[in-house]
Amino acid sequence: MKKNAVVNQRMPKKQKQQRIKHLLFGSNVKTGIITQLFIYSLLIGIGFVYLYPMIHMGSYSFMTLEDLLNPLITWLPSQFYLENYETAYRVLNFSSTLGVTLYVTVLPALAQTLVASLIGYGFARFDLPFKRTLFGLVLATFVIPPQVLMIPRYVFFNDLGIIGNIQSFLLPAAFGQGLNSAIFILIFYQFFRMLPKSLEEAAYLDGAGYYKIFIRIAVPMAIPAFIISFLFSFVWYWNETTMAATFFGNALTTLPLELQRFNASYEQMNAQNLGGSNVNINEGISMAGTMLSILPLLVVYFITQRWFVEGVDRSGITGE
Repeated sequence: MKKNAVVNQRMPKKQKQQRIKHLLFGSNVKTGIITQLFIYSLLIGIGFVYLYPMIHMGSYSFMTLEDLLNPLITWLPSQFYLENYETAYRVLNFSSTLGVTLYVTVLPALAQTLVASLIGYGFARFDLPFKRTLFGLVLATFVIPPQVLMIPRYVFFNDLGIIGNIQSFLLPAAFGQGLNSAIFILIFYQFFRMLPKSLEEAAYLDGAGYYKIFIRIAVPMAIPAFIISFLFSFVWYWNETTMAATFFGNALTTLPLELQRFNASYEQMNAQNLGGSNVNINEGISMAGTMLSILPLLVVYFITQRWFVEGVDRSGITGE
């Protein structure tokens, strides 16, 4: 009887200890408080590292010259000074430059995504001669630095007469040699390998050809891969300045290129407007120009975020 009483007294203590342990560190069903604090602290820290430059640019872009020189004003400006954006808009020639940037970015990104999907589907579904060798060569194009191929490409494009033309971006993308095309081919290759072959076999028995199977079955099921590839390709083509400056020259310009020569363009514009006098640029105008140059990317991100998440949710497909 005494032993049973001692056991009954110890049981509540053990249960309390287990409850406290589960509350702090979690269990198989629920995450503990300490674990949640660690996860949220880590996420907040990582998020701050990425958001700090945006917050800094957004804050300084609305500051007047007096706010920039005032040591008491660090984050919040005394007023929302929009003239910085008006000046940056004129310096960047924003409307026409944005149109050209979308022109030389969207078309190669679309072509690269479409061609990469065809190549990835071919590697995933067909037994080609020297398939592994060809696939290895495709991956090797990603390992080779693009700077090594820039001069030969320039000479080749110059012979073709497409320097200063969008075809210098569009032609490599149409042949699977666009900017980082090997990554997108690998994405589609892995994704199409995950798709059940039984669906394609059933369509083939019903009389569908390979192209119809690709368009009617493979493409709708690979929407997440298309979204991911297009977004990455769009951002990489948008941010590319070295190849754009080399292949486009003075014929075409983009927002990142205009941002590189922002200070010189500002001084030139003010020298013309003020009769040769030189006016130095301040940090508020520079930050406003930077915000305008990345604003289209932010808009694209917020528009496509929902589709991206829905595409990832729809990608829970088991292969056979």
